[in-house]
Amino acid sequence: MKIAVDAMGGDNAPEEIIKGVVEAARKNPCEIILVGDEKKIRDVLKNEGDTSNLPISIKHATEVITMREHPADAVRTKKDSSIVVATHMVKDGKCDAVLSAGSTGAAVAAAQLILKRIHGIGRPAIATPFPTAKGVTLLLDSGANVDSRPEHLVQVGIMGAIYSEYVLGKKNPTVGLLNIGEEETKGNEQVKETYDLLKNNSAINFLGNAEGRDIPEGNFDVVVCDGFVGNVVLKFGEGLAMTIFKLIKEEIDAAGVSAKLGALLLMPTLKNLSKRLDVSEYGGAPLLGVDGYCIISHGSSDAKTICSAISRSQEYVKSHILERIKTFI
Repeated sequence: MKIAVDAMGGDNAPEEIIKGVVEAARKNPCEIILVGDEKKIRDVLKNEGDTSNLPISIKHATEVITMREHPADAVRTKKDSSIVVATHMVKDGKCDAVLSAGSTGAAVAAAQLILKRIHGIGRPAIATPFPTAKGVTLLLDSGANVDSRPEHLVQVGIMGAIYSEYVLGKKNPTVGLLNIGEEETKGNEQVKETYDLLKNNSAINFLGNAEGRDIPEGNFDVVVCDGFVGNVVLKFGEGLAMTIFKLIKEEIDAAGVSAKLGALLLMPTLKNLSKRLDVSEYGGAPLLGVDGYCIISHGSSDAKTICSAISRSQEYVKSHILERIKTFI
């Protein structure tokens, strides 16, 4: 298996991207191609010890698409950008998947323009694993499209259920529609129409509306919404988790000696809790609905996140999700 990694995409690129790739190459039997400025990549690799025996190679690309650029325009004009070159490697059959922590918009645009959508899919969706009290819930769309019609959201639900079953291991995964209440009559026109379509679709195990609190509680395996709402939910959840742990640390630091001793005893428990809530454990989110395997990682991804994302990419490809989606659409 070969994975093309956008070495220049992300807040911590190329250093953390390359560190994560090296770590993954030492753990996983997978060939990784770093795409980007060859000199910069080699300079970073020199600091990672002996990598000569690792299955890592470099594909030179002279341009980078930044977060401030218009995604579609940049993809069309910057033909030699790292994300465009990496995506073309999947299109041309030279790699099995592409991974990027750069501009989400650019990654989505490159996938749609180069890989194209699966025939019959109206909109692709970013499927983000969300840590919950019961394991993980797949939230989608979490940012690929801010406007979606009801029929698009039904397709999103089908794709999410397939991914949840074959990659996350959920048997007959339950699907919920994110709404402001449990009642069938709640919500705006988009949501109410989507509800009717999902309810009458036998391809998925639809249980009804999911409220915001159902996501962290893990009451559904898959939660469907448009990309605008999903992205807000995702970033709110990330921010809340970070704030809670920050406040706990501040309270412990400000407390007396006895409280600090108590916190020391609780440290293993706190570390386990932190790991359960750590989104870096999942590494990246697949872009479902495009005709190729594309994984998008958070812009702030560190080496640990990239290493995890490469492992998830392997699982994604091995699951043959594309073929499974095509049989349902």
